[in-house]
Amino acid sequence: MRAATSLRGPSSSARAALPRVRWQCASIADWTAAAPPALIFSNAALHWLPDHERLLPRLLQMLAPGGVLAVQMPRNFDAPSHLAIAETVRSGPWRRQLEPLLRKAPVAEPAAYFEMLHAHTVEPDIWEQQYLQVLHGADPVKEWTKGTWLKQFLDALAPADAAAFEADYAARVRTAYPPRADGRTLFPFRRLFLVAARRR
Repeated sequence: MRAATSLRGPSSSARAALPRVRWQCASIADWTAAAPPALIFSNAALHWLPDHERLLPRLLQMLAPGGVLAVQMPRNFDAPSHLAIAETVRSGPWRRQLEPLLRKAPVAEPAAYFEMLHAHTVEPDIWEQQYLQVLHGADPVKEWTKGTWLKQFLDALAPADAAAFEADYAARVRTAYPPRADGRTLFPFRRLFLVAARRR
């Protein structure tokens, strides 16, 4: 499944590797299972969608009784890597164009997901894990976020402005995550995990 309609469906290599799978390309926000599944699994997708208070209970209620909803979402939005994006947006000539793209952190505290789901499940299992990413190369934190949360802002700008925005952001995260003497950069990254079984 996909989080937004602009994303492509499964690649030809995925189809070749799993030929017995029936692939379906659809927006998660609108998708409805043809029959109640035993498992709905989402890895790093639901943070792109709003209104988790409605979305997650809807996915859980689509499951067969006893079926499992398993979700992983990044929850690093209050880290310097992500706060610096908002700082960069608000500090340059692109502010008027990019500020509407800013939004509050899309992934809530673990307790909020318990409140969303506990009425529909025996007891959801919810936890967080922080991973220490050991990165290499020039401006590696910028390169990391460039493939995820930063991309939407760069894509909204003309090439010259995007390059200036990227350079401004790179300087900010270079200060927040300085490289070690050996050239490696340590980047702590937090993720939220949720496993919930629908009541039988």
